[in-house]
Parts: sequence; structure tokens; C-alpha cells
Amino acid sequence: MTRVLVIGLMTLTLAACETAKGAGRDIEKAGDAITNTATDVQENL
Repeated sequence: MTRVLVIGLMTLTLAACETAKGAGRDIEKAGDAITNTATDVQENL
């Protein structure tokens, strides 16, 4: 029973790590888009 619990916790931990990594990529892309937009606005002023 303990072994099953440990394997389950390890699986959840790995899934959470992948989710955080994916969220980090999404946030980075959003930051790049904001930076590019700000640069375009500055160039047009």
C-alpha cells in the first residue's frame, strides 16, 4: 500500500513540474509580445 502511495505522489509531482514549466513558457511568450508591442509604439511616436 505504501509503495502505491509513493508512486502516486511521484507521478503527481512530475505532472506538476511539467505544468509549471509550460506555464513559464506561456508567461515568457506573453512578456515577449508586450515588449514587442511597446517597442513598436515607441518607434511610431
